[in-house]
Amino acid sequence: MLDLSKIAQQMQGISHHLAKEAEAAKVRVAIANQLQHKAHLRQAHLIDQLQTNNLGFAVAEPIEPLDTRVQITPAPEAHTVIATDGSQINPSHHEIAYCYLLNIGRVVLHYGQSRFPLLDSQPEVIYRPDDLYVSRQWGISTEEWMGHRRTVSEAVVLGELAMAVNGLQPNRSQKLQQLSLLQSPVPTLAMTDGSLIYWFLDQLPAPARDQILTPILAAWDRLRDAQVPMVGYLSASRSSEALNFLRLQSCPHDQPDCQTHCDGQTDGAPCQVFSPLRDVTLWATLLEPGQRGPLFKSSADILQLYGDHQIYFCHVHVGAEIARVEFPEWVVNNRKLFDAALSLTITQVQKGFGYPVTLAEAHNQAVVRGGDRSRFFAMLEQQMIRAGLQNVGTSYKEARKRGSIA
Repeated sequence: MLDLSKIAQQMQGISHHLAKEAEAAKVRVAIANQLQHKAHLRQAHLIDQLQTNNLGFAVAEPIEPLDTRVQITPAPEAHTVIATDGSQINPSHHEIAYCYLLNIGRVVLHYGQSRFPLLDSQPEVIYRPDDLYVSRQWGISTEEWMGHRRTVSEAVVLGELAMAVNGLQPNRSQKLQQLSLLQSPVPTLAMTDGSLIYWFLDQLPAPARDQILTPILAAWDRLRDAQVPMVGYLSASRSSEALNFLRLQSCPHDQPDCQTHCDGQTDGAPCQVFSPLRDVTLWATLLEPGQRGPLFKSSADILQLYGDHQIYFCHVHVGAEIARVEFPEWVVNNRKLFDAALSLTITQVQKGFGYPVTLAEAHNQAVVRGGDRSRFFAMLEQQMIRAGLQNVGTSYKEARKRGSIA
């Protein structure tokens, strides 16, 4: 049980620390603003340095002038937005059976079209040993692998929804068939919660990485074939990938070679003059509501495996916050898709009172609550009893934790 009286004694120290941090953040923002102005004047030269020198940190390349400010137009009255999100029941040796459940929330919302939405979830129970333990050959736990499998399922289902909305393939379910029967040529957007850059793949062995990335990129191919732009929406992003471009401006050396001048130690390098400032903190001082900043191309190492799905991003003032919005290259290269993606994204945030309504609904459809978990294992227990299994039940540890003698 949490002792609130003991926590109250620590609150004064926390508030004092946060006040000092707020003052320090103002100084860091001022430094970054000065560097931004200088970097804009030397942008072509800095980009050349970025492309020809060995840097020890991730630096996004600006594709547009750093002073770019674009007012985003509202979405047309008639449009469609689709989204997926996932949740899971973790496997546990203390439950009646070692298995796990993936639940993918599916949302299709039609605006200005007098069409019914799709709001449901697609569950999958995984219990076969080949699926449960396949990741152990690479030293990856079942729990971690389950999270990666969920990421794959979210992308695959998103691709299926895009194809169904455009009637481009036979559909597996009656609900998806109904989506394709009433298709109409209105702008459509596919949204996913979080980054399109799967940083965790860097740490995986090549065979494991291929099992995750290959179906994701295939799903993105379906989105491109359907001409449905996709965005990754990051709320409260902690990235400093765009700010790192300004470190080229603050570097004291003629050529910013981290390995030569700083022994590869980039965190304490002399160019790091505004850490731990984040991209969104700086852009909050530069953008007005409804505006976007310049496009950047990410330089994450994992993108070398993305083929023609390179990831670009920009920062958007959505009113309540600065959001980082990511796009595959094929969206950026098609001005019509790119403009539609931004318009529908900011309209979604407005309809959701600060957060895209489709992403919030996809989460609500996917989330597995305590009651759902109990019913899932109750159904599983009944099935095991019908199959003639004996001694069905949770471990003594799990049973004891669910009660209390106090």
